[in-house]
Amino acid sequence: MIEKSSTPTLFEWAGGMPVFERLTELFYQKVLNDPLLEPVFKHMSPEHQLHVAHFIAEVLGGPTWYSTAEGSHFRMVQKHLAKHLTEQHRRRWVSLLLETADEINLPDDPEFRSAFVAYVEWGTRIAVINSNSDNLQMEPDEPMPKWGWGVPGGPYQG
Repeated sequence: MIEKSSTPTLFEWAGGMPVFERLTELFYQKVLNDPLLEPVFKHMSPEHQLHVAHFIAEVLGGPTWYSTAEGSHFRMVQKHLAKHLTEQHRRRWVSLLLETADEINLPDDPEFRSAFVAYVEWGTRIAVINSNSDNLQMEPDEPMPKWGWGVPGGPYQG
């Protein structure tokens, strides 16, 4: 019999899927009202914010809704190809996301926030790199990243 760890995942610690769905709902409202980001996101599908909520939730230890029904890490990164995102876009995106996280009272303890911010920094830098390329810098079967409580080993740990 395998025992479940008593340590909650980052997803559980944050409060579960409703928290991530609320985070992305409010965040993308800000994005669409931001003069720098609005041109990049104005044509996003109505499902975009929900897909992003499911993606982030899965990365942080939540259910595999994104990878089993909505896409893959490869497909998420692929959506950024040739968007020509700049460091200024990335910083604004991160700033608005963290501002929204504070507004919805996402846990602000140092351990959670350091893990959350580490993932956001990593993910947005991957997006910028691939947005300025015509070819993805990854393999199609690359696994979903998995983020935890400061565990060494990188985003693809098992």
